[in-house]
This record gives sequence, structure tokens and C-alpha cells, in this order.
Amino acid sequence: MNRSLLLILFTVTFSYSQEYYFYVAAESDDTVSLINFDGETTTEIERIPVGVMKTEIEGPHGLTVDPSGDYWYLSLAHGNPYGSLVKYSTDTNRPVDKTTLGMFPASMQISSLTGLLYCVNFNLHGEMKPSSVSVVDPETMTEIKQIQTGVMPHGSRISPNGRFQYSVAMMSGELFEVDALTLEVNRTLNLDKTHNMNHKGMHHSPVKPTWVTPHPLKPKVYVAGNGSNEIIEIDTEIWEITNRIDTGKGPYNIDISSNGKFLVATLKGDAKTMVWELDKKNPSVVSNNSSVTHGVVISPDSKYAFVTVEGVGGDPGLVDVIDLKKAKVVSSINIGKQAGGIAFWKIEE
Repeated sequence: MNRSLLLILFTVTFSYSQEYYFYVAAESDDTVSLINFDGETTTEIERIPVGVMKTEIEGPHGLTVDPSGDYWYLSLAHGNPYGSLVKYSTDTNRPVDKTTLGMFPASMQISSLTGLLYCVNFNLHGEMKPSSVSVVDPETMTEIKQIQTGVMPHGSRISPNGRFQYSVAMMSGELFEVDALTLEVNRTLNLDKTHNMNHKGMHHSPVKPTWVTPHPLKPKVYVAGNGSNEIIEIDTEIWEITNRIDTGKGPYNIDISSNGKFLVATLKGDAKTMVWELDKKNPSVVSNNSSVTHGVVISPDSKYAFVTVEGVGGDPGLVDVIDLKKAKVVSSINIGKQAGGIAFWKIEE
């Protein structure tokens, strides 16, 4: 081997990095932040004001990005009395359309099969009664239908094939499967071990489920039991609970990596995040950099979990970046107050 070739081999360095982009809502600031993580450092690229009422906090809550990556959608939870859904361009981060939904619209996703957006109406107002899932055509921003489900529905997520929408009712303790084509409730499953009624005869769930996430490769969904401190595994082929996994205090949101290896759950009451390799018995628990852990999304390459932490009082919200293999926070950034909803946008190489 000649000296010139040796010199090239020893002096050429290979640089390979990926840029991760995602959106985070700050519920008490009426802002959404566009965040970049380059594998080492987290940067807030833009802080976007949202809402139209200057004298009132409108509460940006749920976020999702459409499959094309051209638009992102935001639920504004507080309204008069109804909340709304706003469509933004990812090119300009400016609103392009808006529609009214139900009371306190929360989490949402778009089906790759139907192209429709399914958003749960959490409904914090007045008496506790069954609420609904709003089905919206994102092209025309028209609400097509409200499908009645349970009391305080949350965690709207779509099956990998786009055929079913799943949500859980926090106060009535139920899992709902909606057929994305017929727009009807397909199946309902009670998640409680026992039935509890209050003095008015209304069921009050001790599980208080707050999130549901389908497994990307297997016929299973996983539910966060916020009140019972557990993750509940459901086999969707037999529509039965197959496992209950104890967690720390107050599991709130869940995501599963696209390779099916990692389940990540925010532990809202412990200010921690659970990182669980599903083929192993014991999960790892990671401490977050502030209190009230909220949302989580895993990068499509299954390397990182991006976790929102609300903070308390006048503290800023923040985003912690967790390396899934190391089960360790590797970066963090402060954003607006009460960081909550989070949605992944894209990876650039």
C-alpha cells in the first residue's frame, strides 16, 4: 500500500449525523415550539404563538403531523364553550385553516388508510357524561361526525394499518376501538378489576386510563393506568387483558418504538420516565429534570425518546431527550410553561 493511500486512510474522517425535528405545545403559554436535536444538542428553532384570544389562555394540548409532513395540527382545548382544531403549514408554521370540535379536544392522529383525523373530546366542563371522538377531513377542515364513547376520553391513537382508532375513557375506565371506515364503535373493553359506583350510580374507574398505544408489529395495545399505577396489555385478537405491569406513580402517556423493542411511559406523579425493553422482565426508570412528566414520542429510528415535562408554578416546561439503549437523559431544553403535547415531524441526514 503506497504512502498516499495510507495518508488518505488515516486523515479522512467520516461524519454521520441525523437531525431530529418535533413540535411541542406549552399549554399555559399558548405557544408551540419547533425543536431540533442533532444527536448531542437540543435547540428551540422557533416559538410559535397560537390562539386568538388575547385575554385568555386557550390551552394548546394535542399535536399531530400528517403523513406527508406538510402540515401539523393543534387542538386548542379551551373555547366558548367548544375547543378547536387548527391546521398549520410546516413550511411557514402559520395557520392555514381552523374548525370547531367538542369540549376540550385533546389528543389526535390521522389514519393512513382513510386520511381522516380522529380527535378525542376530553370534556372537562360540567357534569361527567359520555363524550366523543371528532372525525375531521383535514383537507377541507370539516368535522364529519362525533362518535360517542366514554367519560373523559384521551389518548387517541391509530392502528398501524390505519383501520382502527383507539382511545380510553379516563373516568369510566374503558378502552374503545372505533372502525375508521364505518365511523362506529367496534368494541369496548372495561379495564377495571372491579366495578365501582358513586352515590349517583355512576361508574368511577380506579384505573383512570389516560393513554393507549398499539404495538407496531403485534396484535396488542398498551394502556396507561394512571390511577392504578400500571401498564395494561390487551390482546386485540381475543380482546382481553393479558398482562398488568406495575409501574411508578401515575403513568400518563405511552409510546412504542417502530421496531417494537421499547415501550416508554411517562410517570407523571414521580417526575420519571419508564424505559422498558419488552422482551425483558424489568424496565429501567429515568429521572427527569423537572416535575410533572407528561408526553412522549419516540424517533422513527427507535433511538431516542423525547419527553415533555410540565414544571410547576412559574417554572418553564422542558423537553428531555432519552437515549433508549442507555436509558439515560442525554440532552434537555427549557421551553414555555406546562409543556405537554408532542409530535414528531421528520429526520434529516
